[in-house]
Amino acid sequence: MPEPVKKNVSAFAKKPKSQAAEEGSSVVFEAETEKSDAKVKWQCNSKDISSSDKFVITADGKKHSLTIKEITKEDANVYAVIAGGSKVKFDLKVTSKPEAPAEATTDAPGASIAEPAQAPAPPAAEPNGVESAPLANDAPLANDAAPAKDAPPATDAPPAKAEEEQTPDTRQDLIGIFTEKPQSGEVTMGGNITFVAKVNAGSLLKKPTVKWFKGKWMDLASKSGKHLQLKETVDRNTKVYTFEMLVIAAKANFAGAYRCEVSSRDKFDSCNFELTVHEASAPEGFDIRAAFRRTSTDGNEDSGELDFSTLLKKREAVQVHTEPDLDVWDILSHAPASEFEKIAFQYGITDLRGMLKRLKKMKKEEKKSEAFLKKLDPAYQVKKGHKIKLAVEVANSDVEVKWLKNGQEIHPTGSKYIFESVGNMRYLTVNHCSLADDAAYCCVVGEEKCTTELFVKEPPILIVKTLEDQMVMNGERVELECEVSEEGANVKWEKDGVELTRDESFKYRFKKDGCKHILIINEATKEDCGHYKVKTNGDESMAELLVQEKELEVYQSIADLTVKAKDEAVFKCEVSDENVKGTWFKNGIEVKPDARINITHIGRIHKLTIDEVKPEDEGDYTFVPDGYAFNLSAKLNFLEVKIDFVPRQDPPKIHLDCMGRTTDSTIVVVAGNKLRLDVPITGDPAPTVIWTKGEKILTEGDSRVHVDTTKGHCVFTIEGAERQDEGIYSVVVRNPAGEDTADINVKVVDVPDPPQAPRILSVGEDSCVVQWDPPSFDGGQPIIGYVLERKKTKGYRWMRLNFDPFSETTYEAKRMIEGVPYEMRVYAVNSIGMSRHSQASQPFVPVAPTSEPIGLCVDDISDTSISLKWRQPERIGSAELEGYGIEYCKEGTDEWIPAMEGLTDRTSLVVRGLTTGDRLQFRVRAFNMAGPSGASTLAQPITIREIMQRPKIWLPRNLRQTLIKIVGDTVNIMIPFQGKPRPKVTWSKDGEPLDATFASVRNSDLDTILFIRKTERKHSGKYELHVQIENVEDTASINLQIVDLPGPPEALKIMDIWGFNVALEWKPPKDDGNCEIIGYHVQKAEKKTMEWFTVYDQYRRTNCIASDLIMGNEYVFRVSAINLVGLSPEACNTKDSAYIQKTGIEYKPPSYKDPDFTEAPKFTHPLVNRSVISGYNATLSCSVRGIPKPKVTWYKNKMDITNEAKYRMLSKQGILTLEIRKPCTFDGGVYTCKAVNDSGEDTVECKLEVRPQIAREEKKAEQ
Repeated sequence: MPEPVKKNVSAFAKKPKSQAAEEGSSVVFEAETEKSDAKVKWQCNSKDISSSDKFVITADGKKHSLTIKEITKEDANVYAVIAGGSKVKFDLKVTSKPEAPAEATTDAPGASIAEPAQAPAPPAAEPNGVESAPLANDAPLANDAAPAKDAPPATDAPPAKAEEEQTPDTRQDLIGIFTEKPQSGEVTMGGNITFVAKVNAGSLLKKPTVKWFKGKWMDLASKSGKHLQLKETVDRNTKVYTFEMLVIAAKANFAGAYRCEVSSRDKFDSCNFELTVHEASAPEGFDIRAAFRRTSTDGNEDSGELDFSTLLKKREAVQVHTEPDLDVWDILSHAPASEFEKIAFQYGITDLRGMLKRLKKMKKEEKKSEAFLKKLDPAYQVKKGHKIKLAVEVANSDVEVKWLKNGQEIHPTGSKYIFESVGNMRYLTVNHCSLADDAAYCCVVGEEKCTTELFVKEPPILIVKTLEDQMVMNGERVELECEVSEEGANVKWEKDGVELTRDESFKYRFKKDGCKHILIINEATKEDCGHYKVKTNGDESMAELLVQEKELEVYQSIADLTVKAKDEAVFKCEVSDENVKGTWFKNGIEVKPDARINITHIGRIHKLTIDEVKPEDEGDYTFVPDGYAFNLSAKLNFLEVKIDFVPRQDPPKIHLDCMGRTTDSTIVVVAGNKLRLDVPITGDPAPTVIWTKGEKILTEGDSRVHVDTTKGHCVFTIEGAERQDEGIYSVVVRNPAGEDTADINVKVVDVPDPPQAPRILSVGEDSCVVQWDPPSFDGGQPIIGYVLERKKTKGYRWMRLNFDPFSETTYEAKRMIEGVPYEMRVYAVNSIGMSRHSQASQPFVPVAPTSEPIGLCVDDISDTSISLKWRQPERIGSAELEGYGIEYCKEGTDEWIPAMEGLTDRTSLVVRGLTTGDRLQFRVRAFNMAGPSGASTLAQPITIREIMQRPKIWLPRNLRQTLIKIVGDTVNIMIPFQGKPRPKVTWSKDGEPLDATFASVRNSDLDTILFIRKTERKHSGKYELHVQIENVEDTASINLQIVDLPGPPEALKIMDIWGFNVALEWKPPKDDGNCEIIGYHVQKAEKKTMEWFTVYDQYRRTNCIASDLIMGNEYVFRVSAINLVGLSPEACNTKDSAYIQKTGIEYKPPSYKDPDFTEAPKFTHPLVNRSVISGYNATLSCSVRGIPKPKVTWYKNKMDITNEAKYRMLSKQGILTLEIRKPCTFDGGVYTCKAVNDSGEDTVECKLEVRPQIAREEKKAEQ
């Protein structure tokens, strides 16, 4: 049932108007409200404006104004003022300064339209709050509609009216994705033309993609080649993408409608444009009929359809040749309807509408083909690798056909082409279609031919193996590899949205290996960092490349040396880069090679060799690698040998002072390295040496342990030190003169154990926060930091996130792709090295919370509840929206209380159980897997109290007149109403309360329903509805009439029989079915057969004469009553029969006195007083009887109106009608109908009231 329409009441007494101003000037918009205390808000492009140096907002009682100072081109926007529930929009047009008026005319599209001197009118604000952009930024006027020939100058157009809306619209104005749309164009055959579309991707979540189409379905991406090129460029600064379609060497069949579609994730826009191809300019004496060329593709001038576009697209004035054989009717009859106006303009036709009416009456004779009964369709499309069957139907089943491809005859070779002939049908089947089969095909029968075009559509190429993220060092070679679903497919590589090509320096190389496509970057640099994307015609993949500066690692540092005189000293170090050179220093002075000093650099190893060491060689030696800010240092100790007199027996002595050991006598060795303990000893005779660890004596029984004793030295070696080799080693030396003992503490250090599996604490749009636990064993050295790696879940390549160890156990990883699942793992680093990697984390997807919901407002409010509604966020992102959470807090507090448990997926909610009188603030947030979004909050707290609203019944229009139902029907009446708090609703019938057993009533907050499942006659009557709130009440009444079939007529008698006629008479039925009897159904039947035949139907009187009876037959009669429902179920039959006497029998009728049938006129149905609306025809009706037929005269205010042309008098079977044509208020009065015959006269009169027409707004006000 339609909702009742409320009358909108504006809050403004004076509304601001759209204005135009010059650059640098100021403009003032003024508004006046109905109330002085109304709050007024100004907006620009749906955003609120506050007072500033640019905008000045003033308010003085009911008057409000907005002043804009120093106007620039950027101020040309749509503005609005809001007061209460009313919103008025208006435009500001900024014109250039008068110094250079010609530039605007030159730059404006559509300047080539007829009458270019006329400036285009400023566009008015469109209905429904959609603003029109200035003409200079939109499509040219010539492409939208041709201007009328006699149109007034655009400068005379009135300014656009400000539009008023009753509900403030806080949504942003809806615009398309295009910033510049391709415009329709014209080109001469053989020329070039470029169509340009621009898209601003600053607000898009994904790079826009563009498709070009011809017609409705032909995708032009696969048609690139000699005559068509598609280009795409991007401005990195403004993020504006430019898409170009270049048509080269245009042909006649290039003309037509084109479409450009742009899409970006959940946004889409399209634009239609046309290409017109003109023939080369004709020489003088050009025959206009030569322009009726045909669109034939096979070279035959007589084939194809007529094309008139050459005539219709010319802008310059064309001189019309008045040749006697040029028939404009023939041109119109063959032209499409869309070209009628252009043909009329071409040939100077002024009465186009009249010609079109006559054209409809002309019979179009279509030329039928004699050879073909059914031709080929204009075009076919098939997928690559599939087959297609072309079929034609010929007139002669024995005729032979030829099939041509691009003008060359096709011969049956192998299984590629199959020719079939079945009756009149001829088939050509093309198997395994490839791009070479994309051509024009023609079927030739004798001199006739039919042509079609076959388009082969390539299937989408999918990327089977996606690109992987990579991190490389500066100068290294990079290979980005992907694998597609089909060999030989074309792919396109992009970096940060810009297509990559082979440049002069060969920085980028593209390699194809079957289905594999590889992008090779030689010597990657920092500038090569970014996102790389590979695209096919149906898929794409993206990966990130990070390039890090190389850090020089020291694999082996130089060690302190202690040497004797004449010995050789060798300082040796190893670094990670073999190309790095370095310099050696001694005590800060550069070491120069000479006869004793040799400096070598072989690969990664740098050596300083000093032969025949002298005491002056002792000092600090340093190696400094070139280009790096660190050095390696070691000390050379010179051991001076003193020869003293020693007795023959000298007790053994261990000289640990010569060892390079730490201060706490602990020797540190890295696990896996060789442990070598070189202990100088003395004694005479030579002592014996025993090595022990704890209680165990160490011998060479273990393959890893070696003990060597030489004169003056004892060397203990363990190959590949392990963690269990750590401990205190004791060395004992003995000879006959005594013994000596020393303890050496050995500590074995190793890389740490791997950390625990990392945990993902939170995720963002392109980042995540990961945390892990330190390793259980640090390897004997403090943990310096950690190194993290990540990879895509479906990938196999791990990419390092940091090269310098990260000291904390919580790290924020960035530069990830939203919506792609990742995994993380961690390494621990100490001074020895890096541990094995940890277990991978659980897969996670970087997502960001949605934007906040918009448009939160109050829908309804009561004493204990409030109804809220909102719209979904503008940006949802790649994660699915889980629902909305609603909270509220009391005014003056910061505690937000959830309005419901969990989340709701609806955009509306009724919050119940609130306390009356509380002032509450409400907010709503959207949730996804990333968490809650920002909150959308009401502008001000809401007081929980129901607002009193007067009760009002909105009675539907169809219930304002009597509602008629048939017995047994269902009555279901719904009547809406309004009122707060919930009103009390009562029903009554004929002044008595409605019994629940009599009819069912269901009431809600907004409507009431009266329901009667099965109606009876007793349900007829007047029903009244009462809606009451306290002492305020509204009522409405409904008249219900339940009708049924009537009963049979009564007392049917045969009144007289004469000749072939029988006179019948009866009485109306007692039961009329609760509605008027509209007639009777009279039937007759022969008594022998008793087959009933209709004599009269819908007969109104209660007597009739049955004529044309058959002589010698005996008849019986019956009559049924008819009302609105139908025919009475039973009929009234005559008790006697009527026998029609034969003519051969003499019959002497009795003598009767001639009856007197004369009757004075008598009105059986009087005139009824009427009230009509002026301007609409009105009728007055009555019925009269009288014998002989009376003469009828009509009077108005006792004046005879028989000869008045305004009135029309009708008389049919006693029913008199006076028709008054379009009465006015002066036609009201007393109308009299007078019937006169020889037996008397009778009159009847009525009053006619003519009401003036009421305006629609006044009518609504009365309602």
